[in-house]
Amino acid sequence: MALLRWIRRRLVVIAGLLTLAYLLLPNVVVTVFSFNEPKGRFNYEWQNFSTEAWRDPCGVADLCGSLALSLQLAGWATLGATVLGTMIAFALVRYRFRARGAVNSLIFLPMAMPEVVMAASLLTLFLNMGAELGFRTVLIAHVMFCLSFVVTAVKARVMSMDPRLEQAAQDLYAGPVQTFLRVTLPIAAPGIAAGALLSFALSFDDFIITNFNAGSTVTFPLFVWGSAQRGTPVQINVIGTAMFLFAVVFVLIVTVLGHRRSKQRA
Repeated sequence: MALLRWIRRRLVVIAGLLTLAYLLLPNVVVTVFSFNEPKGRFNYEWQNFSTEAWRDPCGVADLCGSLALSLQLAGWATLGATVLGTMIAFALVRYRFRARGAVNSLIFLPMAMPEVVMAASLLTLFLNMGAELGFRTVLIAHVMFCLSFVVTAVKARVMSMDPRLEQAAQDLYAGPVQTFLRVTLPIAAPGIAAGALLSFALSFDDFIITNFNAGSTVTFPLFVWGSAQRGTPVQINVIGTAMFLFAVVFVLIVTVLGHRRSKQRA
């Protein structure tokens, strides 16, 4: 009975930890097999422990090239989607204009519809325009795909802003530019950062839209998909593990810095 009472009191915590373990299980498998030395072409069965892939992560032809291309593509897509999405979010919250409700509804369509629909539509558009499929078409497609997520994140932050703070800055003789840079932008920064990070992750990870509009351009997800047909090199697990560890360290640093700032303000 004591054990049951203990479980009931901590049921939410236990369920959360089990869910987190379930979500992290694929990452653990990828990390473990990054130290594997497979005997055949496929890295699906554990054979021998080896750090050779970690010593030479670019040992597979075109792997690091596709990775660099995906990082470059994600960076430009994040920049474009963040700038456009932030302006759209401010316009939807701060201004009243015709078809505002329709625009609000259309913003959610890319998030609601299957990616294959958007991918096929963009491919048809590019072909009708006579555009050559490649880096530029993928970049345009990624910006359009990520735009809705940025608008949603920034819009939620802008809607929660207290307009009296901007009015106070104007009462203290701050101009429109000063008010925006010193009051509005710092308050909206968390939403903008969230949208930018989400855009980077979505752009880097995207396969369906990229596969339709890439032409001869090979990003990292396309490289992984193509390698899976012929044999999965261990270096793919190494890159995946390194990216996962980088994301974990980044989140921990941001959390610690936020905790320190909260203590300083208190």
